[in-house]
Amino acid sequence: MSPEDLLSPREIEIASAYAQGDTYQAIAARLGIAPSTVRTHLATIYRKLEVSSKLDLHARLGGALPDADMQTDHAAIISELALNLEEALRREATLAEVLRIISRSKGDIDAVMSAILGFALDLCEAEFGILFDYHCDGHFAASHTRGIPKPFRDWLETQGSFAASPRTGLGRLAAHHSVVNIYDVRAEEIFQTDDPLRHATAILGGARSFVAIPMMSGDRLAGAFTIYRQSVRLFGEQAIALAQIFADQCVIALDNARMFSALRDRAPQT
Repeated sequence: MSPEDLLSPREIEIASAYAQGDTYQAIAARLGIAPSTVRTHLATIYRKLEVSSKLDLHARLGGALPDADMQTDHAAIISELALNLEEALRREATLAEVLRIISRSKGDIDAVMSAILGFALDLCEAEFGILFDYHCDGHFAASHTRGIPKPFRDWLETQGSFAASPRTGLGRLAAHHSVVNIYDVRAEEIFQTDDPLRHATAILGGARSFVAIPMMSGDRLAGAFTIYRQSVRLFGEQAIALAQIFADQCVIALDNARMFSALRDRAPQT
């Protein structure tokens, strides 16, 4: 049977986009669904079409026949393993690309942070992300954002530098310098109070699940690397480990930018 006979119109759309190189994040944004939903669809697509790689998928959509050796009762396992392998390869390629961007940035910190946040959202299957600077007076300020809903972005710009109350995710991160992983921002008691940050996060940003990673420069808290899902789905260990890597790379990028700026300032003027 042809792919058109086996797949729904939505599955055909997702399969075609993925085979042509689109990421989970790009497909999700275009279709108005969560990245995790894209992944679930792809597992079903791989099983239905009896393919075990993106190349096989591309060929199958182009009219190739399924692999005769792929037994139907093993198709679900094979499709899951295939997607896991592709995701692992994509993670490795992405992390290498981030290091390349940092090494060639020449102090262009805005471009670097935007790229890092974009990669993090894609690999961690999140809708938007914010990089917060932490100031010595205990205040936070959103310095870089990616994918954030406009009402929430406008609110952060209006606030500028603000103090996060102890019960918020940022407040807990500042107190303990540890990862804060919240299953549902609306389920915590603080949501029932008038806390402005939690209200803005949940209502203006539409966030549900949230993870914040401390950005440490030595023993000093430099900021918070935060990513948000607009559906209730806890960030697992793998996603947190990836977010930690991206947070560390942000610190490296900031240190590089400072060094580049210092060298530029010391260079003789011509």
